[in-house]
Amino acid sequence: MTWLQKSTIYVLLIFLATIYSVPLLVMLSGSLKSPTEIQANPNQLIPQSWQWENYVTAVRSMPFWQYLSNTLVLCLGSVVGTLLSCSMAAYAFAKLRWRGRDKLFAVLIGTMLLPWHVTMIPRFLLLREVGLYNTLGALIVPTFLGDAFSIFLLRQFFRTIPEDISEAARIDGLSEWGIYWRIILPMSVPALATVGLFQFVAAWNDFSGPLLFLSNKDKFPLAYGLEQFVSSYADQTHLLLAAATLFTLPIVILFFFAQKTFLKGIATTGLKD
Repeated sequence: MTWLQKSTIYVLLIFLATIYSVPLLVMLSGSLKSPTEIQANPNQLIPQSWQWENYVTAVRSMPFWQYLSNTLVLCLGSVVGTLLSCSMAAYAFAKLRWRGRDKLFAVLIGTMLLPWHVTMIPRFLLLREVGLYNTLGALIVPTFLGDAFSIFLLRQFFRTIPEDISEAARIDGLSEWGIYWRIILPMSVPALATVGLFQFVAAWNDFSGPLLFLSNKDKFPLAYGLEQFVSSYADQTHLLLAAATLFTLPIVILFFFAQKTFLKGIATTGLKD
């Protein structure tokens, strides 16, 4: 690749990154403005007077720390459930030989075509019958039952691990559980981190789940709590933007620190058919 081609690619990437960052910059800028300045200069990115107290007011105007605590419990529980269930299922599909494996995997992939709304009512009825309605468990427990996309992603990565390693471990007397736990998982950290990051972001942003399963305000996560905040402070744009910034900032920080592992997991997944 020539110098001119590299320069063109970099310029294009910077241009696209700038376009995608504009909404975030507008949100951040508006969160630091006074209500008067937002109305007078809505398109000016740099505030004339930096209103840091907007964040303090936003936090005090809702049970922010309770929402954050609920969200962290939900996200961490969902990540643990997804990694355990999906990695075990992916190992079975990638490394074990059993009758009907490929056909069942095709059925599993087919379930990705079903929208969440199709299973919404049966899932609600089932979780209500087992006593999980209005608890965070209603949102966490289903993640321990696997997710088609995460299983697919991990299966593709597991298949890139040479089978000779597993065969050598079996000859040495290691059980399938030992191979999975002591060999495959340690070698799959990038893929596991990618799946964990996907699930963390999905749980963090989930609005439909809490809307369906939760009715107690003390159990609301940030995504649903933010909607309640919007309903109460719809006319105070500066507080809404401050609350939205607080909601977005942890995800941005998480991706910033995990981007190398995340990109490595994406790049090395699916290299082997």
